[in-house]
Amino acid sequence: MSTEGVSRSGHLAEETPFYIPATTDSATRARRTLKHGDCFAILDSHGDIGASPGAPDGIYFHDTRFLSRLELLINGFQPLLLGSNLRDDDSVLTVDLTNPDMYFEKRLVLPKDTVHIVRTIFLWRGTAHQRLSLRNHGERAVSLNLSFTFGSDFADLFEVRGMRREHRGRLAAPSVNGADVLLAYEGLDKVQRQTRLFFDPAPDQLGASAASYRIQLAPHESRTLFLTATCDAPEFEPMSFNRSLLGYNRELREVTRGSATVTTSNTLFNEVLCRSMSDLYMLMTQTPDGPYPYAGTPYYSTTFGRDGLITAMQMLWFDPKVAAGVLRRLARLQATADNAASDAQPGKILHEMRGGEMAALGEVPFALYYGSVDSTPLFVMLAGLYAQRTGDWQLIEALWPHIEAALGWIEGPADPDGDGFLEYARATEQGLANQGWKDSFDAVFHAAGTLAEGPVALSEVQGYVFAAKRLAAMCARRLGHDVRAAELEASAAQLAQKFEDAFWCPEIGTYALALDGKKQPCKVRTSNAGQVLFSGIASAEHARKVGRGLLGSDFFSGWGIRTVAREAPRYNPMSYHNGSVWPHDNALIAAGLARYGMKAEVNQVFGGLFDAATYMDLRRLPELFCGFKRRAGEGPTLYPVACAPQAWASGTPFMLLQAALGLEFDPDAREIRLRNPRLPAFLPEVTLHNLRLGEAKITLALHRHGEGVGIQTLNAEGAVRVSTILD
Repeated sequence: MSTEGVSRSGHLAEETPFYIPATTDSATRARRTLKHGDCFAILDSHGDIGASPGAPDGIYFHDTRFLSRLELLINGFQPLLLGSNLRDDDSVLTVDLTNPDMYFEKRLVLPKDTVHIVRTIFLWRGTAHQRLSLRNHGERAVSLNLSFTFGSDFADLFEVRGMRREHRGRLAAPSVNGADVLLAYEGLDKVQRQTRLFFDPAPDQLGASAASYRIQLAPHESRTLFLTATCDAPEFEPMSFNRSLLGYNRELREVTRGSATVTTSNTLFNEVLCRSMSDLYMLMTQTPDGPYPYAGTPYYSTTFGRDGLITAMQMLWFDPKVAAGVLRRLARLQATADNAASDAQPGKILHEMRGGEMAALGEVPFALYYGSVDSTPLFVMLAGLYAQRTGDWQLIEALWPHIEAALGWIEGPADPDGDGFLEYARATEQGLANQGWKDSFDAVFHAAGTLAEGPVALSEVQGYVFAAKRLAAMCARRLGHDVRAAELEASAAQLAQKFEDAFWCPEIGTYALALDGKKQPCKVRTSNAGQVLFSGIASAEHARKVGRGLLGSDFFSGWGIRTVAREAPRYNPMSYHNGSVWPHDNALIAAGLARYGMKAEVNQVFGGLFDAATYMDLRRLPELFCGFKRRAGEGPTLYPVACAPQAWASGTPFMLLQAALGLEFDPDAREIRLRNPRLPAFLPEVTLHNLRLGEAKITLALHRHGEGVGIQTLNAEGAVRVSTILD
């Protein structure tokens, strides 16, 4: 991600230009998120936009807020909230409202709970659809005024995040025509951005910022109103509410077709899985290259390299077509030339892309930005893992020039001093100072607390390179490039030895966070060492020491593994990267623990995060939460501006389950393997439905028996077999 939270606020302005401030408490009403394609909406629990000042509410399209205010009022008052429910598949928000007590000349003329209003909202193809169904449950006729207030600031997403601009474009006067209102803005980039509001039936009064209806309802009478808000398609005639909803549901079924699913004997965990799966497919965007999981809302609803790659890894076992889409898209966007402003070099894989006005003008460097040190090796890793999972060598052969270009960057410009380690340093002051996944300005530091000066070589990134080269060697050999395969295997082995010599710190019992520009190790205990295990570069002896340390009280909060151990000088459980708990970080660590046979530790991490999810709104794991120690009878402490949903947080339960079961695939042998399968105490039974391997699919029921797991095949179609490996 772009630089977000930091643990010390004194240097925010000069050190962290892309920081997301938390200046007000915008949680007066709970937030609800809807997304389809490149459009997303942040609404409050009433279905309103902008009713709580300081919130990031709005309808957004291509990094611009196309609607910043839409509030429903009854006789000028806010209705009372009865309930606010997001459908299990995240497609529709349904809000139940009613009238408050209404007085006229100190006389109660309409008791509360007389008129029931059902507000139903969804997004499809750049349009927000809304239906209001009103019913009078009273014994007398009701007369009331129902109104919408609306408006748009057409703010760039980075403005919403808190950046100030000296100059903006021109807001046009709203154009009112019958049942339509057109809101328009011409940006400094000379692009016209327009929002069209269409009311059906036409309001009794419609102005530049409000629409109102005089509603007369006989006893038990019902009435329905519709409102659509279309982004950047002012001449487009939207389909009806019902036809659009049918189209959306049909499209959602197609997107999820072929995916394996999971049910368990634990009702709460089923809810966690359901929400996670729904969030993953809500964030999935159909691009010209295939499906791509956008990183998260509200601030990351776009193509991110690192996030998409890791999310695809998390989803690989149950929906490998996502990895194919991610690989194709990132291959097409791979850098082919040097560009200091965007930190681009030939062969680098994208970090982030943006489509808003500020990116187009260069006010932020993220139109196509390559300032990520790990996206490139993760791209090569995912290609190899995808090949292992699917046996789709046709795609790997098509991607091979891009894989070689990525390896060329890793072996060349990314290692300017030729010491064999992948390093980063931004090319200009506009770029991100830190370019690993912990990209806050103060996330890489020495034991004394001083910030590391670059070029910086992060520990986990060297592991990614190791895994990338081994997997690329496997692909090269399969494609007939035997000499290249041998070169890559030898290079990976050499890197592993150099890594142990340079990064292992016996005095702290773990791997250094990083090497600074003078090759001095940052001797700080961090979760980065856990991701070293994920890649397999760690020696078996050191891996066990790292794993045991990560589950000690200095790291493990009771909910998950903190990013930084408590004794570190910059430890702050409320910080973005220096003491908080990130679910995806824990998932990668758990996969690493499983690689080295530490299944008890895997299930400890699994159990903590499951417990945390049960306290979260909608059973949704957020981007991160605070690293405070778990207290009996209380839930985890939330981080105020964490994204939710966030793709790699949503993928976490599935990666944890794979780590616990040791789930592996061998398409050549037509075999699914479970290596040292273990189930945590909260999961006595798990069923994997329609697990696919090539054209075959199988449903497996798994039952915990003491320390072991029993496996039963419920259904199998095609040639596939299942085996258990105990080692």
